[in-house]
Amino acid sequence: MSKKYFGTDGIRGRVGVYPITPDFMLKLGWAAGMAFRKMGACKVLVGKDTRISGYMFESALEAGLTSAGADVMLLGPMPTPAIAYLSRTFQAEAGIVISASHNPHDDNGIKFFSGKGTKLPDELELMIEELLDAPMTVVESSKIGKVSRINDASGRYIEFCKSSVPTSTSFAGLKIVIDCAHGATYKVAPSVFRELGAEVVVLSAQPNGLNINDNCGSTHMEPLQAAVLAEHADLGIAFDGDGDRVLMVDHTGAIVDGDELLFIIARDLHERGKLQGGVVGTLMSNLGLELALADLSIPFIRANVGDRYVIAELLERNWLVGGENSGHIVCFNHTTTGDAIIAALQVLMALKARNEGLAQTRQALRKCPQVLINVRFGGGESPLEHPAVKEASARVTQAMAGRGRVLLRKSGTEPLVRVMVEGEDETQVRSYAEELAKLVTEVSA
Repeated sequence: MSKKYFGTDGIRGRVGVYPITPDFMLKLGWAAGMAFRKMGACKVLVGKDTRISGYMFESALEAGLTSAGADVMLLGPMPTPAIAYLSRTFQAEAGIVISASHNPHDDNGIKFFSGKGTKLPDELELMIEELLDAPMTVVESSKIGKVSRINDASGRYIEFCKSSVPTSTSFAGLKIVIDCAHGATYKVAPSVFRELGAEVVVLSAQPNGLNINDNCGSTHMEPLQAAVLAEHADLGIAFDGDGDRVLMVDHTGAIVDGDELLFIIARDLHERGKLQGGVVGTLMSNLGLELALADLSIPFIRANVGDRYVIAELLERNWLVGGENSGHIVCFNHTTTGDAIIAALQVLMALKARNEGLAQTRQALRKCPQVLINVRFGGGESPLEHPAVKEASARVTQAMAGRGRVLLRKSGTEPLVRVMVEGEDETQVRSYAEELAKLVTEVSA
C-alpha cells in the first residue's frame, strides 16, 4: 500500500500548510499513541531541533499522545540520533523528532523511531495513517497519559558519544572549528569534543528559532572554511540542523564530503580487522569511492538515495558502515541510525591512528569527474524506456570498462531526466554526458 503522509524520512513540509499544522499534529500524536499502545504500556520520547515552530508542534503532539493514553517524556532541543539512542535507553515504545533537518526554519516535520532506535516498520506507519482517518477519541480520565521532562538528556547523550571512542582517547593538541548550524547540536557537540581534549572554536551556536541552517552548517560551508583558515585550525566540522549530517573542512579550507569521510572510516575499520563485510553507498556516491574501496578489496554496493535505504541494505547484509555524499553516515558498530557527532569522532580516531592530517588522509580517495545534465521532457512516456537511449547507455557503460558509470534517472519533483556520467577522464566523461543528453532530448521531442 502507498502511504498518504509518510515519505522516506517521516512527514515534512512548510509550516502552516497542511499537514504541517497544529491540528494535524494533534491528530498525529493521538494516532501514534493509539498505534503504540497496541504494544502494551506506552512511553514516548519527544525531542526537537531549534526552529520556532517546534514549541507549537511539541504541545500539539503532547496533547494528542496523552489523549490516547501514552506517557510522554520531553527532551527539548536534541540531535535526531540522540532521540534514537534515548528511546532505547529509556525502554520507550517510540521516539518522535520534530525537525526538518537541513531545511530552513519555515519548514518542519516529524520523524519516528521505534523503541529499538530504528525507523518505524512500514506496517506501523500504515496503521498510524489508518488511524489518522478515524474519528479521534479520548481515553477515560484515569488512563490519560502523564508528561515529564528528562532534564539530563544532554549529559546522557554526550557520554554516549564519548563512549564510541576508547576511554583513553585524547584529542589534546587538536584545534577544531565546529559549525552547529544554530541547530540541535549547539549544546552537545562542543561539549563532546572539548571533553575529549580538543581546542574547540564554535560557530553558529546561538539559535533564535529563525536562524537554523541560515547561511551556516553543512549546507553552507563558506563560513566554516573561512574560520578554519582564520583560526589556523587543524580541521572544521559542519553539522546540519538536526545533527544527522556531517561534512568537514581540512586545514587548507577544502571541503571533505560524505564519500570521503565514509572512506576514511571504512578503511580504518578494515585496517583494524573490524569492518565486517563491506560498505553501502548510494546511486549518487562518487565512483572514486567505489574504486578506492575496490583497491582495498572492500565490497561496495549502492542503495537508492536516502538514509532509510542505506540502513535497509546494511541490515540485510549485516554490514556496519554506509552513508551518502551529503554527510549522512551510519556506523552500526556504535549506533542505530545516522549520527553526525559519532561519525566525526570515528574520522578523528582514524586520523589519530595514521598520525595524519585530514588533507593528507583524504588523498587516498581520488574523486572521479562527474558531469550532470538535466534534460526537460514534456511528460508522457519516459525517454529512459526508449530503445535508443537504453542502447546508448549500455554502449557508453561498456566503453568505460568498469572505470566509469552512467546514471539516467527521472527527477521525483520536476519533468526532468538527470543524465549523469562519471569516470576518470573528464573530457571523455563530458563528451559522453553531452551525447546521452542530446539523445534524450531528441527522443523527448
